[in-house]
Amino acid sequence: MKVTLRDEAETLAFAGRVYRAMSSNGLVFLLGNLGAGKTTFVRGWLRAAGFSGPVKSPTFTLVEEYPLGDRIVYHFDLYRLNDPEELEWMGFRDYLRPNAVCFIEWPERGAGLLPEADLEIRLEISGTWRMAEISAGTDSGVAVLARLQAE
Repeated sequence: MKVTLRDEAETLAFAGRVYRAMSSNGLVFLLGNLGAGKTTFVRGWLRAAGFSGPVKSPTFTLVEEYPLGDRIVYHFDLYRLNDPEELEWMGFRDYLRPNAVCFIEWPERGAGLLPEADLEIRLEISGTWRMAEISAGTDSGVAVLARLQAE
């Protein structure tokens, strides 16, 4: 599924659509160059979920945590990861809980240690616009994609 995002507002709205289509948990890979809108997407998803606090890129902290009632969101940025083994050292598997949504920017830096993503969202800069391509990697992701396409 491909979506044209003409500005930040459309990126935030698209993230809201993904939020409404998702179940209570999931693993989402966010791919794209610097400035492609990965953190903006996470902010839009969190706003749709009712989170009103600041949402910042976890570039220097590696992970940011956002509690949402009975659900928790973890936003990872693996850009500064030197070795995929660092995920083991930080206890990454502990973050994959039944009530957690994990967004991972730069997942290719964790290749070999990350499980298959439910959704993969590739954001590309196309002039002044962005293009989002969303694909599913699991049965859960296929269900989310079907709900998005039915809207």
